[in-house]
Amino acid sequence: MQALAASFFLQMAVILAACRIVGWLARRIGQPQVVGEMIAGVLLGPSLLGLLFPETGARLFTTETRGMLYIGSQLGVGLYMFLVGMEFRTGLFRERARSAASVSVAGMVAPFALGALLAPWLIKVPGLFAESTRLHEAALFLGAAIAITAFPMLARIIHERGLAGTPLGTLALAAGAIDDAAAWCVLAVVLASFGGDSGIAITAIGGGVLYAAFMLTLGRKGLACLGRVTLRDGRVTPAMMAVILMLFCLSAWFTDHIGIHAVFGGFILGIAMPRGPLTAGLTEKLESFTVVFLLPMFFTFSGLNTRLDVMLDPSILLIAVVVLIASTLGKGVACWAAARLHGEDNRTSLAVGALMNSRGLMELIIINIGLQMGIIGRELFAILVVMAIVTTLMATPVFEWVYGRHVRKGAPQPVNGIDG
Repeated sequence: MQALAASFFLQMAVILAACRIVGWLARRIGQPQVVGEMIAGVLLGPSLLGLLFPETGARLFTTETRGMLYIGSQLGVGLYMFLVGMEFRTGLFRERARSAASVSVAGMVAPFALGALLAPWLIKVPGLFAESTRLHEAALFLGAAIAITAFPMLARIIHERGLAGTPLGTLALAAGAIDDAAAWCVLAVVLASFGGDSGIAITAIGGGVLYAAFMLTLGRKGLACLGRVTLRDGRVTPAMMAVILMLFCLSAWFTDHIGIHAVFGGFILGIAMPRGPLTAGLTEKLESFTVVFLLPMFFTFSGLNTRLDVMLDPSILLIAVVVLIASTLGKGVACWAAARLHGEDNRTSLAVGALMNSRGLMELIIINIGLQMGIIGRELFAILVVMAIVTTLMATPVFEWVYGRHVRKGAPQPVNGIDG
């Protein structure tokens, strides 16, 4: 047991060093920290470290330490989705409801249509989907994977560019929020129906709906008292932190127990939390540890499951290119067209399309769930990892090209890099 603990600490030291170094390099070229960490995770897996130094990789990431890495990664994404839920602003919908809804619907309809078109082809390719995955499940999962938007990254870009409160910022944030909520709902339906057992599906879907309805009504009223206590105390006390973390663990346990996934419990709890000193204090206390220590475990665990050498197969490479093109053009063009139809100027519409096309960490969460639940195979997992990294890499430079550089011409301050 002592040797296992020692191996885990060494493993974490390597993971943190790799993520910070590659993240620093990413920021040097104007990319978010998270992009570098996504790439670092892949580099630590069989695609580079395991390929060049297989013995080192095997000693560093043993079967036992991978199990610990998996648990830490699940805690990390669960807390991260809890933080994302607390950043969810329902008031955005009221400000630009029609335009945001149109952009969001377009950004979902196009990917799901493409998923429906690609699924009959991809499901026949060995290794992409599990044998038990049915055609409609493959189409829905692929549509959700293409439709997802990296809402936290979108929010960070808008904040760093000083666009919060502007028509573009409000429209993009509202559309991204609606888009992600719908994509997660579809994923929940896929997870609930996977396997063909109607009883399990009814339990999962019904339990998920009841949980969300309870948390966003009675649960929200109950949580409001925690907000009042925090306001009275002037800070988030250790006792309050213990209560919140207990509620988080129970929420994650319940949604996982009914057959959806633990991340949904954390996300809904975050949405239900009372805004103000409580959420501000929780974010201050949890964000750094979650983002700096726990999420790199998730990126590395994803990287250990990613084999980029599958791209050497011409047929897999062709599929990867088709999926990338479909993901980029399908969502980006659809969001641009919807914004234009609602009277936005061309530059703003292009910026919305660029921002909505970033998938980042949210994509990795979805495809890891798909792999864990046995919906997709490792080949499709690798393809979608590449898609997630490329679309995330594209977001900032494309946004700068179509919008940011024009704004800077009249702005007195330079645009900062993004650390998201």
